[in-house]
Amino acid sequence: MTIQKSAEDYLEAMLMMKEQHGYIRSIDVANHLGVTKPSVSYATKRLRENGYITMDHSGFITLTDSGMEIASRIYDRHKVLTQLFIAIGVNPETAREDACKVEHDLSEETFSALRGHGEKMSELMSRMQKDAGKM
Repeated sequence: MTIQKSAEDYLEAMLMMKEQHGYIRSIDVANHLGVTKPSVSYATKRLRENGYITMDHSGFITLTDSGMEIASRIYDRHKVLTQLFIAIGVNPETAREDACKVEHDLSEETFSALRGHGEKMSELMSRMQKDAGKM
């Protein structure tokens, strides 16, 4: 399934809003993404038409299973890449911004390799800290 980067950004932002507030509103998505309310209205219409979200009569947004799958995949990539960039010395704000740029275009093969490398490095650091504590 192919989905545009902008749709992925909206779905990811919606998941983040759900985690932060417990609910998703268009205005919060607009503020988070730095876009206008009409832009969010257009995007939510398209996302509804494609079955990624539903909206209730009060305007609260719910991710469907397919929307949640996409949002979770992109958000996971964002978090892993941000952590890796910070681990190699990138300032946290720049790391978040760069992760946002990279998360959509990275192949699954490269992302899996990066995740595996990050996990190995994390395990190594934990062992080193544990061994240092024994001295």
